[in-house]
Amino acid sequence: MTGAPAILLVEDNPDDVLLIRRAFRRSGITTPLSVVGDGDAAVAYLAGEGPYADRSLHPLPRLVLLDLKLPCRSGLEVLAWIRGRPAFSGLVVVVLTSSSESRDLERAYALGVNSFLVKPVEFDRLLDMVKTLDLYWLGLNEYPPRQEAP
Repeated sequence: MTGAPAILLVEDNPDDVLLIRRAFRRSGITTPLSVVGDGDAAVAYLAGEGPYADRSLHPLPRLVLLDLKLPCRSGLEVLAWIRGRPAFSGLVVVVLTSSSESRDLERAYALGVNSFLVKPVEFDRLLDMVKTLDLYWLGLNEYPPRQEAP
């Protein structure tokens, strides 16, 4: 992976996308945020295929915020795809979902998720969550040297 840190938000609910974008702006986070609306688009983005082939426009992310309930391919299927590729072994994947079902939590961790967060209902709590994500995953966390994914 090359270039500055970027975030990929995989979310199909336009209202949630709007709220997350607003939380990023209000938090002063300037890290580029790319958004895709389904699991197949997430895989295409990460693989650099189709409309996502130009890495200057669609940089590989350092952090993926992944909803579980997605059209085309579920978030768990996307997570399994990511973890099945050695080139993405250092890619941080944080599930950001409205599901608090224990089976989703257990399956996500079994597949190698880095963190599992339930979307808060209140905007102020979402704002705090986004600030913490930025501080920890993009500010404090150490990463192995970046390599270009296939």
